[in-house]
Amino acid sequence: MFVELPNELILIAAGTFLLGWILAAISGSLTARHRAKRRDPRDDRIRELEAELRIAQSENTDSRTNAEKLEDELKETTVGLERRDNVISEQQSKLEKVSSDLKDSVLKTRELRSELADRATENVHAEAKIREVETELSVSQASTDMIATGVLDYSFNPDQQDPDAESNDDDASEEVSKASR
Repeated sequence: MFVELPNELILIAAGTFLLGWILAAISGSLTARHRAKRRDPRDDRIRELEAELRIAQSENTDSRTNAEKLEDELKETTVGLERRDNVISEQQSKLEKVSSDLKDSVLKTRELRSELADRATENVHAEAKIREVETELSVSQASTDMIATGVLDYSFNPDQQDPDAESNDDDASEEVSKASR
């Protein structure tokens, strides 16, 4: 059943097989180069789109990170603005309170000044009246002293010696002494 083949034939078959294999490898590499040169432009476009997709995804993650940072800064800024607005409103309320207090104080000061001016006027009038009374008192005191020393003796009048005049003078001197007390 088995046929005996000569050794040469086996060597020739093995050489042919080896030569075919080498030629097939060379031919495959040449056709691969040729195919690479004649590549489909859609494949290039797909590769470009894949590269753009990777770039866009990395930019997207960067943008998201930046957006989160900006949101945090916005929150901080909003809190800062709210605090500032609260401080401003407190200061405005204090300012309004101080302003109203100042207006009230100014009104009270004006009232007190007018009252003080009225009192000063009354004081001047009272001092003038006191001086008048002092003057009248000093005049009455002087006349009392003169009557007491006898310089002004109305009862001693050489022309008239009237007993009624004497009693009138005594009454007058009593009235003057009462007024001087």
